[in-house]
Amino acid sequence: MTKNEKKWWKVGKIKGFRWWIIGLIFLATVINYIDRSALALMWGKAGEAGTISDSLGLGEGHYALISNVFLIAYAFGQLFSGKVFDKVGTRIGYVLSIGIWGLSSFFHSLTRGAISIGILRTTLGISEAGNWPGAVKSNAEWFPIKERAIAQGLFNAGASMGSVIAPLFIGALWVAFGWRVTFMIIGSFGLLWIIPWLIINKAGPKKHPWVTDEERKYILDGQSKVDQESTKDSKGLSLREILSYKESWSVILGRFFMEPIWWFFVIWMPLYLSKEFNLDVKGVAMFAWVPYVGAAIGSILGGYVSGRIIAKSNSINKGRKVTILTGGLIMFSGLIATLLMPKSEPINFVLVICVVLFGFQFAISNIQTLPSDFFSGKSVGSLAGLGGMIGIGSVIILNFIIPMIAKVSYTPIFIIIATFVPLGIGAIYFFARNIRPVEEK
Repeated sequence: MTKNEKKWWKVGKIKGFRWWIIGLIFLATVINYIDRSALALMWGKAGEAGTISDSLGLGEGHYALISNVFLIAYAFGQLFSGKVFDKVGTRIGYVLSIGIWGLSSFFHSLTRGAISIGILRTTLGISEAGNWPGAVKSNAEWFPIKERAIAQGLFNAGASMGSVIAPLFIGALWVAFGWRVTFMIIGSFGLLWIIPWLIINKAGPKKHPWVTDEERKYILDGQSKVDQESTKDSKGLSLREILSYKESWSVILGRFFMEPIWWFFVIWMPLYLSKEFNLDVKGVAMFAWVPYVGAAIGSILGGYVSGRIIAKSNSINKGRKVTILTGGLIMFSGLIATLLMPKSEPINFVLVICVVLFGFQFAISNIQTLPSDFFSGKSVGSLAGLGGMIGIGSVIILNFIIPMIAKVSYTPIFIIIATFVPLGIGAIYFFARNIRPVEEK
């Protein structure tokens, strides 16, 4: 060991430490999506041996009901966990969140029917929801304003990468061990993640002993005046106070219209591929991952583009809105293409959805960053959680009608979610005329 290495080890400073924090959150998000995707991927079609539906004697109606149980829990979990993260902080908040969802995923292996699955999907939904307001809050703490969208993009890329990895990884585990052992394996990942999180995330950037003075100054100088004045003892706004600002409604309505687009493909694409193209579990695994490659690229690129625009123009408003509008146009074009293209080959369908989800993630990273653009401290997680809850509420409504419509055709569903794109973007432009901290007005 050299003299310089000894000195580095003694001082304990790590350059670019904020990227270690978002890296761990990225990994948590990958685990999050592997865990939540497992049920859909191993559900299977009627009569397919070794699948969850065949083993437990459950049908598509049970799947829709169980999915909605998860979503209802997830919706309330967004609001509840936002308040929890604001109360206990991101370090302990993540321990509670990922610890409960890891155990919930593991115990899916012991289920015996729809009721036991429903109970575990409830605890899974409540706990997995914490990942989103927790990430928004952590990014507000660890990143200057101009880098928050790229940090959010990296975080969202974890959702996409989890969805890329899940079909092939879970498909391989299912073939080798069956669905019960698969749940045991993937449920263990979250519990193991807690160990490095507690070691690395000792404190915030102001007091963390491993953060260099240069990085600490870079983070704090790049935050808003309101962020700088926020303290550990400062009191967050109540939900009523948050809703009194019209800017909050840009987050709420934006996510109400945008969230169903992502969730439709997360929940229903495996069953759509199975039904429309007559694929088994292995066949679905071969195609279901493709769209999420586009989503992962869109997540990172959307954050990067937004950050570049903000750096050059010194305008948060311009950076966010240009990126959100661009992603919306890409998304809308892809959804229109699904209505016009022939449904002959699954590869053609998943490539078009690759474009749709690229556009979605290009825009959503910036939409999810808006709470930290408007508020600070103990109000960020609350608005992020409220927006997430309302967004999932929209998904639940759509999820109740999809089984009825899908009996005839999926086409009306694609039309519905296509109309959601201009409505969501329009809400952001209307209610957030100038994106900046509301306390500075």
